[in-house]
Amino acid sequence: MPQIARTVPALRRALDPFRRKQQTIALVPTMGALHAGHIELVRQACRRARRVVVSIFVNPTQFAPHEDFGTYPRTFRADLKALAPFKVDVVFAPNAAVMYPPGFATRIAPEGAALAGLEDKYRPHFFGGVATVVTKLFTQCRPDIALFGQKDYQQLRVVTQMAKDLDLGVKVIGVPTVREKDGLAMSSRNVYLSPEQRASAPTLYRVLRNSARRIKAGDAIAAVLEDGRAEIARAGFALDYLEARHAETLAPVATVKDGPIRLLVAAKIGTTRLIDNLGV
Repeated sequence: MPQIARTVPALRRALDPFRRKQQTIALVPTMGALHAGHIELVRQACRRARRVVVSIFVNPTQFAPHEDFGTYPRTFRADLKALAPFKVDVVFAPNAAVMYPPGFATRIAPEGAALAGLEDKYRPHFFGGVATVVTKLFTQCRPDIALFGQKDYQQLRVVTQMAKDLDLGVKVIGVPTVREKDGLAMSSRNVYLSPEQRASAPTLYRVLRNSARRIKAGDAIAAVLEDGRAEIARAGFALDYLEARHAETLAPVATVKDGPIRLLVAAKIGTTRLIDNLGV
């Protein structure tokens, strides 16, 4: 079983022996409610580093007041059980008072990909909260590498740039999205879907896949996106965006010559908001 550290001093005491031996350390940041996507991150971490830290912290600063912070699934015992088959050395599970003690007054304000008009348009609070907590986790754990899922693609680009810009000494690695058999991207929020909504949910991936195929074949990007948006709406979703963006900067693209291209989608079905993306 991994050591469980709930404070920063306990975390550093657990990691110092590894660091003295110059053993590589990987960090897998999570908010718990672990699913197969998280487990793939852990599996990759175990392959890439001698020592592995998994953080479990539901970060309040990346939720707006109307979002699901209070109901976000918290399954710590089940999470530990899911990690048991893997050589995880430390689980860092702080509470909000540890991460944001009284008097906490510093925030990270990312720009670049964080202001691409995608998630930031609908969740303007989000990337400031993510950037702040990830910076704290990086400085608390001081890992050599950190692994993030590509499902949250804009987040991956923001964190990658932040680690580079702030000289945090962490190599950020993106791990391909893990999917259900019907293509739905694994997400802790999938548990909120009713059976009918779950049946419709793979539409997002199907549209991404068909759109990528058509763009590769030479169809006009604007027409492809228009068709995709209509299909998503017919499936019962309220669409936030379906966009084609530069895969690194997330700047808008008009043709394949502007690439490499990443397709990104976010839509709500019932009360559940789902996101996904796919390279062209």
